[in-house]
Amino acid sequence: MFDQSYFAGGVIGIIVSLINIYMWVIIIRVLISWINPDPFNPIVQFLRGITDPALDAMRRIMPRFLWSTGLDFTPLLLILLLQVLMLFLKSFRV
Repeated sequence: MFDQSYFAGGVIGIIVSLINIYMWVIIIRVLISWINPDPFNPIVQFLRGITDPALDAMRRIMPRFLWSTGLDFTPLLLILLLQVLMLFLKSFRV
């Protein structure tokens, strides 16, 4: 017999896991940006391609003074937003 609560819990678990992986990708991108890598490196291009759309969207929403200075707080705020989303999704688990 098909039980929808187990299915929904499994789907939510997969989404939470993907969000967790995405947060680690953001953290890795931030750490790599500190060493100023070669921009033509395939790993760097992959990390930028995956994270830049979300970070650019955060930069459009945030006040300019939070990201136009020497310190960019957009990855921190994006990770915080993803944590809130994960808590919201985990609250639906049965």
